[in-house]
Amino acid sequence: MLTGLLCAMGAGLMWGLVFVVPLTLADYPGLLLSFGRYVAFGLIALVPAWFDRKRIAQLSRADWQAALKLSLIGNLIYYAALASAIQLADAPLPAVLVGTLPVVIAACSNFAPSHHADRVSWRRLAPPLLIIFAGLMLVNGSELEHLDGKHTHAEYALGCLLAGVALAAWTWYPIVNARHLKAHPHIGSSTWATAQGLATLPLALAGYTIYCAALARSSAPFALPFGPRPLPFIGLMLTIGLCASWLGTLLWNRAAKLLPTSLAGQLIVFETLFALLYAFMLRGSMPPPAVLAGALLLCTGVMLGMRVFRNAAASTVHEP
Repeated sequence: MLTGLLCAMGAGLMWGLVFVVPLTLADYPGLLLSFGRYVAFGLIALVPAWFDRKRIAQLSRADWQAALKLSLIGNLIYYAALASAIQLADAPLPAVLVGTLPVVIAACSNFAPSHHADRVSWRRLAPPLLIIFAGLMLVNGSELEHLDGKHTHAEYALGCLLAGVALAAWTWYPIVNARHLKAHPHIGSSTWATAQGLATLPLALAGYTIYCAALARSSAPFALPFGPRPLPFIGLMLTIGLCASWLGTLLWNRAAKLLPTSLAGQLIVFETLFALLYAFMLRGSMPPPAVLAGALLLCTGVMLGMRVFRNAAASTVHEP
């Protein structure tokens, strides 16, 4: 149990980094950050792919098609939307919005037509959802006061919209990913993670090349191919490619094996908490009371929501 908790905390520690990089590289477009991150992840995946080449070679054409689809939506689109949202609205609100993932994923997978578990009534689900909504509103109000001319209200609204796109992409990804693994139990989790890294590489390379060509033709000055600060850009892309995309996933997979599923789902909030910590460290200030209260409400709502689904699953199992 302790090892599982530490692994989950380590995964959150790594995943929180992806919320800081768009602020550190604020002069880089979010789309370029997404392509750069996953080029780095794809190159890193070449190493485990070599050692796991026999299992990689056994993947079917349908497996590779699924890996490409998952990589496009769950990797490239997700992080492009998230990075852009953070640059437009700063990190705290996108962080807490993405922190609702455990309940959103559980709700979507529970109410999906192909899910055969008993449905959870809206009456039971309403209290945690209202608590999460209250937490989001507290953080939203605090961040609107923090704008101080740094961003316009229109930019902030667009950032919130893009954070919603990121949330939708990462709600879709784990549901479809889990269904593919359950339908193909012969595929190991490490093999599948490596395959997605390999599938991401050509997509990210093509996207990076096309985007750089578009920047070269535009009137906006931008140093190519690595931007105005090449060393920090390359270093941070390699850091989040290794730490967030590879090590974070490895730690989370380990935690998922050691902990009950209901508990592991709740521990995704570590990502949100570390993202908030990093964001306010970067600001050089303490989180205001409204943000702290909002984060507390978010954690409470997520835990209550996961308990609702856990109790529903338990009652289904124990029915005669």
